[in-house]
Amino acid sequence: MTIEELRGQLSEVDRTIVDAIAERQALVAEIGARKLEAGRPLRDFRREKEVLEGVRDHAAARGLDPELADEILRLLIRASLEQQEHARVSAAAGGSGRRALVIGGAGKMGRWFADFLHAQGYDVEVSDPAGPVAGYGFVAPATWDGSGGASATEVPEHGPALAPGQAPAHPLDHDVIVVSASLAASGIILTRLAHLRPPGLVFDVGSLKSPLRPGLAALADAGCRVTSIHPMFGPDTRLLSGRHVLFCDAGHPEATAEARALFDSTMVDQIEMPLEQHDRLVAYVLGLSHALNIAFFTALAGSGEAAPVLRGLSSTTFDAQLEVATRVASENPHLYYEIQALNDHGDEALRALEAAVADVARSVRDADEPAFTRLMTTGRRYLEARP
Repeated sequence: MTIEELRGQLSEVDRTIVDAIAERQALVAEIGARKLEAGRPLRDFRREKEVLEGVRDHAAARGLDPELADEILRLLIRASLEQQEHARVSAAAGGSGRRALVIGGAGKMGRWFADFLHAQGYDVEVSDPAGPVAGYGFVAPATWDGSGGASATEVPEHGPALAPGQAPAHPLDHDVIVVSASLAASGIILTRLAHLRPPGLVFDVGSLKSPLRPGLAALADAGCRVTSIHPMFGPDTRLLSGRHVLFCDAGHPEATAEARALFDSTMVDQIEMPLEQHDRLVAYVLGLSHALNIAFFTALAGSGEAAPVLRGLSSTTFDAQLEVATRVASENPHLYYEIQALNDHGDEALRALEAAVADVARSVRDADEPAFTRLMTTGRRYLEARP
């Protein structure tokens, strides 16, 4: 058989694989519909384990690498869950005619929330100095924020956005208002909204709460239905299974419950925590991890060694760290600066990082193997205690 004939057979096999995937997705859609009708959970971890174990065994029996089969099936399971989750979110919409406004909707996370609310049946509008977003209605910021079209950072933070008794040109009478701007701008926007007293649910999606607390407090004092959430994922997230959203009550428990209900049809893990506790924990979860990776690629960039050369002789640990550092380096540096600089507890995590690096350096420079061993042993015990 010639190479061309073999390639023809290979192409036929590829088409068969695609056909099988399409058939699998059709079955998944039917199973998802049955689960929805019966009120059963979207994800069955025991069933997933059985499927993966069975595929690995079958792959080994056929002389195929079980790891390859496992990786392919996990990708298919993820696609199936995305399909079922999207169907469930859409089914929960109910076509109620509810309206939502995403302030900062032209940004990546703002667009994510616009799409998310749209999938739940909301008539979504965005308000952003960058202009309209395709597929959604547009509310010019100047019609409600009193800025005359300037960006939030160009308008004084203090004082009402509108003159006393003056109504905005565009009434903010939406059922839900999401504030998804930069941290500095979000604090100003929340304060402006407090003067406007919108009747609907208002929440921010900020990674930090320190710069937002005055605005959140002003909204609560104005009697608004306000809460604060933190999606612990990026705007490229499609499947919420295994992801977390933090909910921080801002003085209106009913508003927090209403915000949580927006995610009830998804598989996201909902975590409530006090507003005062959020930033101290985030200083380690985000601040410390970001700083560690920024220090890592800064050290590499200043080493004088070319990145391709280092990657060519790298280790498993280096490759894994480089992959994470690459993702961090591609993020918005202004947002990452805000996460470091605007957190009231940020310096605590940075000091801990400085002290840890100093301990490692000291143990090596002093040829103190017992001290170095203690560092690794303590770290291992800490990490083994994770659930």
